[in-house]
Formats: sequence, structure tokens, C-alpha cells
Amino acid sequence: MSIEVLSGKVFLVVTGASRGIGKQLAISVGSILEKGSHVLLLATNLNALKETAKNIPTSISVDTVSVDLALGTKEKLHDIVMQSLKNQVLNQFDRVVVIHNVGTMGHVNQYTNDLTDINVWHNYYDLNVFIPAILNGVIMQIFNENTNTEKLVINITSLFGIQPGKCLAYYCSGKAAREMIFKVFALENPEINVLNYSPGPVETDMYYEICNEVADDQTKTQFNDMLTKKTVLTCEQTVNRLLTVLKEQKYKSGDHVDYYDEL
Repeated sequence: MSIEVLSGKVFLVVTGASRGIGKQLAISVGSILEKGSHVLLLATNLNALKETAKNIPTSISVDTVSVDLALGTKEKLHDIVMQSLKNQVLNQFDRVVVIHNVGTMGHVNQYTNDLTDINVWHNYYDLNVFIPAILNGVIMQIFNENTNTEKLVINITSLFGIQPGKCLAYYCSGKAAREMIFKVFALENPEINVLNYSPGPVETDMYYEICNEVADDQTKTQFNDMLTKKTVLTCEQTVNRLLTVLKEQKYKSGDHVDYYDEL
């Protein structure tokens, strides 16, 4: 598939690339990049990242970095990106593409009234909200002087970022906050292509976490029924839809686009 916003030599960064949607994103996007492009994959599990990298063409250079992003700082993230780029000249890249995929559900076995531990809130927001914003800022600052380098930022969001779900207060509020950050980013940087992509219900570890652990019976039934009826998407299905959205470019920068949206 030829996609204009992924053409030329690309520096691609994908977080949470060791499994699920992040893994498929790295493989599918990495596989259509032009020779000479460079990919940086971030997650905690290094062995799983290396398995992801094996599925990307050898004409593309790939770095895999094991990092607990929840413990990231501006300085640490800057060092990781610069170490990956090594001695490469930044203006050799026609495009920078950042896919903010990393994310967790949080505790789904509790209702909102039970979420009274401030440290758990801090930890959840560190990984799911603050780090994506900081990493994005770091990468934009690194490439700030390269005005001829096109930039594409994709935030993997969720329908639960715009509608509530019982026992999903961490997830819903984190997705909502993170999406708004990237909407503001898009407004402030009209020259940058920003997409908040909601992948739909996808069969991943996180999906099964809700099926098995969510405290609310109605929510549990809803998610398990989708499995029974086989209406849950595969990672490949939702990533292919994302690639079509990117190819058609019918959205406005900063928009929330769901798998099921007709553009």
C-alpha cells in the first residue's frame, strides 16, 4: 500500500511495540517504509521487541529498547532517541512518525468510589498520560530545526476516551486526558499531522483483562458477548483500517477517528 504520509525516509517511533496492537503497528507500518528508514521500538519486554523487529524488512534499520516508560524522564527519553539516531544526520529523514500506543487498563475490579490510593493514580497517569506527552515533546524538540521534515503523530485512543464505562475510570479518564493533550498539540502546531485513532474492540490481552476481571457484571457480559458473536477485531484488521485512514487523509488534524467511522 502506497501512503503519502509514510513516504520517503522515515524515522518511526512506536511505544508498546512488544505485543498486541503496538506489535502489529510496528510490523505493518515498518513493512511499507522505504529503504533507509529507521525504526525505534520501545517497551519493557526486550525479547518480545526483538521478535517484533524480526518481522520488519532487513532494508529498514530497527532499534529495540527495553524501558519502563512509567519511570521515564525528559532526559532519559532524550538519550534513548539520540542513542538510536546515533550519528545519523537528522535532515536525511523526510518524515518523523510517532505512534503513541503504550497503555494499560488500570484496575478494572474496582468502582470509582474505591479508587482512593493517590499512588495508584500517579502511577497510572505517569505511563498513560504524562509520558506520551513528554516523549512527544522531546521528539518534536529534537527535530524542531528540521523544518523540511514532515511530522505525523498518531495517538492510539479509545471509544472510552469519549464515553464512560463502569469500572473503567482509570482507562476512560486517562484516554480522555491523553487525547485532549494531542488535540491541543494539533491546534498549536497546524503544520503537523495529528490523528487520535480509536481501534475498536480488538482481541488483545487488555480485552481479555476486561472479560475476566472487570467487577461490573453488565460490562463483563458485554465484552464476553462480543467474543461469542465473533465481533471482536484482530490487530491486523484495525491496523489495516488505520493505514486506509492515513492513505485517504479525510480527517482534520487532531480528530478522533474510530475504526467504524465513515470518513
